[in-house]
Amino acid sequence: MPGVVLESVTRRFGSTVAVDHINLSVNQGEFLTLLGPSGCGKTTTLRMVAGLDQNDEGRISIGDRVVSDTSARVFVQPERRQLGMVFQSYAIWPHMTVFDNVAYPLRIRRRSKAEIQEKVRSALRLVEMEPYAERPAPMLSGGQQQRVAIARALVFEPEVLLLDEPLSNLDAKLRTQMGDEFRELQRRLGITTLYVTHDQEEAMALSDRVVVMRSGRILQQGAPEELYTKPASREVAAFFGAPNFLDGKVTACNQGNTGTYRLSVEGRGWRGQCMAGEAFKPADAVQVVVRPENIGIANGNFTAPTNGEIVWTGQLENSIFRGARRSMEVNVDGQKINVEAPALTHAGVGDTVTLVARPEGAWALRPPTVN
Repeated sequence: MPGVVLESVTRRFGSTVAVDHINLSVNQGEFLTLLGPSGCGKTTTLRMVAGLDQNDEGRISIGDRVVSDTSARVFVQPERRQLGMVFQSYAIWPHMTVFDNVAYPLRIRRRSKAEIQEKVRSALRLVEMEPYAERPAPMLSGGQQQRVAIARALVFEPEVLLLDEPLSNLDAKLRTQMGDEFRELQRRLGITTLYVTHDQEEAMALSDRVVVMRSGRILQQGAPEELYTKPASREVAAFFGAPNFLDGKVTACNQGNTGTYRLSVEGRGWRGQCMAGEAFKPADAVQVVVRPENIGIANGNFTAPTNGEIVWTGQLENSIFRGARRSMEVNVDGQKINVEAPALTHAGVGDTVTLVARPEGAWALRPPTVN
């Protein structure tokens, strides 16, 4: 099964540039997710790969076939691209049974009755919906409809699977369950998958690689953990959760063993060490990204940092119990520090608390350029 390649692909709607000269390759068998806020161009990119939208510039290839090339005036119609697609709404036809919904792509391709029977049953078996083959579509739950939509997308053995926010209509618990089940199925089949979502946790859990988009452009791409722990910019860092940004100054820089650098940094009321993806000079301004879950509340016998930890002392101004965790806001010399602490952390509003972050949990960026 082939991959997908986009070369300098652009899409305009009037004077608005929805997708701006992006270059992207999806490897064979890879699960790649386009992630970004509404209006960033991710769904338009997916629709251009599907052939539902035509690019204004650039070239799109699926495997060794060019399916759209504006300079060569090539445009292959959607039905000839050998793609499976699952929409946000599932697009299940209410007047059909489960079997007939899944059989539809084969019938329009004029496959034999015997082949339809065999492939539909096999597809339904993959998503554990075979016992529901004769059930009318309106009698299905949301999760069952999603399974039927996936079976219909897989039944004709597509080269690439495209999914546009397929889990967004499910409740939180079912969304996690269905996401895990779909990822296991995708791995088992080894099918090349291009997935669109605005949900950061969903992208992290499902993907081999995540592409973060904004304003029609790619900001950064990489493995989920890499994007989360080593963002290339404040924009990427801020898209995942609610990180703390600490302004400081570099006092020393040492190269590590894995292509990273270890910086000694000091700021207003704090000092410590953090990691960086590039070399900094002493006295360089720096912005340190520290995620709330990487900050600990020091116990009563904590005296001083021993391994370069960043340490703050401040007043707890807000504490929200969320079941599995407790969200806290600590005022440190006028700056609010967000902390995600264990649910049973014993500290009350008004208490003075000491916060600690290990160097491996802090990442340095160049401060944003002021225009």
